[in-house]
Amino acid sequence: MRISIPAVAVWGKIAPSHSITAIMITDDQQTIVTGSQEGQICLWDLSPELKISPKEILFGHTASVTCLAKARE
Repeated sequence: MRISIPAVAVWGKIAPSHSITAIMITDDQQTIVTGSQEGQICLWDLSPELKISPKEILFGHTASVTCLAKARE
């Protein structure tokens, strides 16, 4: 059995290239989540002034991310 552990990367003011294939916004409207053709999931901060800034990128998918869903507690 092969176990894979997804990696998380953070970056400065410029996010890596990311061909968006899926998008959603959290219920509190403070975070945008995007999935990419490259298999990454990115988290973006959304300010009250509607300015978007990159926060985190998650690696580990081997195919495009074509759908995102919210999970409930």
